[in-house]
Amino acid sequence: MQVVPELETGGAEQTTIDVARAVIEAGGKALVATRGGRMAARLISDGGRLAQMPVNSKNPLTMLGNAARLVDLIRRERVSVVHVRSRAPAFAALWAAKTTDTPLVTTYHGIYKARSGLKRWYNAVMTRGDVVIANSEYTRAHILAEHEVDPAKVVTIPRGVDLERFNPAWVTADRIAALRQAWSAPEDPRLTRFLLAGRLTRIKGHLTIIEAAARLKAAGRTDFEVLFAGDDQGRTDYREELVRAIDAAGLNAQVRIVGHCDDMPAAYLVSDVAILPTNVPESFGRAAVEPQAMGRPVIASNHGGTVETVVDGVTGWLVEPGDAEAWAKAMARAADLGPGKRAEMGQTGMNRARQLYTNAGMCADTLAVYERVLEAHR
Repeated sequence: MQVVPELETGGAEQTTIDVARAVIEAGGKALVATRGGRMAARLISDGGRLAQMPVNSKNPLTMLGNAARLVDLIRRERVSVVHVRSRAPAFAALWAAKTTDTPLVTTYHGIYKARSGLKRWYNAVMTRGDVVIANSEYTRAHILAEHEVDPAKVVTIPRGVDLERFNPAWVTADRIAALRQAWSAPEDPRLTRFLLAGRLTRIKGHLTIIEAAARLKAAGRTDFEVLFAGDDQGRTDYREELVRAIDAAGLNAQVRIVGHCDDMPAAYLVSDVAILPTNVPESFGRAAVEPQAMGRPVIASNHGGTVETVVDGVTGWLVEPGDAEAWAKAMARAADLGPGKRAEMGQTGMNRARQLYTNAGMCADTLAVYERVLEAHR
């Protein structure tokens, strides 16, 4: 049984779906305790089962109620392993696992900040599993530095990418044409098109790219276009701030917000270079791996998990976060490289992604952890 707050969107949620499918394919029963969300239909269509409960709540009384619900679920369904992926439900899952004497696995999906002893204690619940999974070496190093935990029980399993979905050979010309039309982004050999894919939130670094684009234009360059593909998720103030910044810099022809995109494989093929200018370190950074799987070089901030997934000068470039001048130079370098050299770089990135970041590998390693805790429990 996996426990995750919601199944709306995101890396932890996608990984939950992937592992559930792997459990089913291995002949097991996959149960997910969650509030629910738009991805629940995919879980069910894969043969998984949904146990809806308010595990997203941080209310102590609700968390206590969740613990009782999980105990009942574990006993009724004869759950053999509990795998929790977030802090709030981890307290209930930990209590339920101990009450029923069931092995517990935790996955540390993010870099949790702790400015007080209380917050550090709260974060430490994610280290209470029999095995703790870190989604990158960067995350593992953070866990060991932040918490008193036996290094032997902390294992790194990088997040996988669906290489069936993110495969250039499977993206039809019609899908690419439809997205070009929706985004008013016709093929233009004179332009280098940069894509920043991700929700519209300050930590993603959109403002750094607007300033970098302004510097490129001030230097006389108009041979580029930047697309921001992502939903504001209710952050209308930030979206309006971006619109004002684009307008003030006179970049309406060079930088555009194109909104949420459901067809990211096609989106990467519409673009020439993916950019990930996060100003806060990503624990893994799937948005840096997916475009490489599609044969596109990546420019990413030089921190966090992306330092492991992007090889500077080989599959893309690593740039200091928040440094608009450095980002302008990196974007100019990518544009000047030309389509042929970018294609070579993209092919190298694709080969590396297919070797290191497969869903199959991630799921196999996760199932091996389940076997490990079951064997130790026996």
